[in-house]
Amino acid sequence: MAKPLHVLVTAGPTREYLDPVRFISNPSTGKMGYACARAALRRGHRVTLISGPTVLRPPVGAKVIHVETGEQMWQAVRKTYPHCDAVIMTAAVGDFKPRRRSKTKISKTQSGRSGLILHLIPARDILAKLGRHKKHQTLIGFAVQDRCARTRALAKLKAKNLDAIILNSPAAFAADRTTAGIFTDDGWTAYKDVAKTTLATRIIHLAETLCQQKQ
Repeated sequence: MAKPLHVLVTAGPTREYLDPVRFISNPSTGKMGYACARAALRRGHRVTLISGPTVLRPPVGAKVIHVETGEQMWQAVRKTYPHCDAVIMTAAVGDFKPRRRSKTKISKTQSGRSGLILHLIPARDILAKLGRHKKHQTLIGFAVQDRCARTRALAKLKAKNLDAIILNSPAAFAADRTTAGIFTDDGWTAYKDVAKTTLATRIIHLAETLCQQKQ
């Protein structure tokens, strides 16, 4: 049995509001992150789960922090990060957010015949920021890619100073099974049509190994 760790898992989507009732988001359901949290608990680890909006039942035994926006996700992560051993960033945090959020509901008449033009700006890159400030932590990220997938995943692994990255495709959103691969400095391991619960167990075992190597 591995030494008990404090494992931080992020899960689910984030929402960036255009006005009080509309937002931009993505199809993430949080299944992968919740599976990782449960797998870590089964291994006897202490788990903090930071979750975007989802209908999933929180894992019994985990400390669960519910957030909605990318900025809320960042604020929750940054408070826990210094005190954890392993970080598994499964959350699909939005890459963009509106430049301005309307304080009142945007009406159809405001858009006119030309339609509504949205001005988006890059959102905070949480994973990159964690990588820059990494000390003792093992940092595992996810990459969703639909072209030049391995090349882009490997570039993300290096650019964001990760210990490992899990690559999957948009087909993984909301699914119970996935075809994925894991990059580490030691190479690439592929998983074809595997249950997310099984992949989650592999990820936790990997986190344990990487943490042991840093001791």
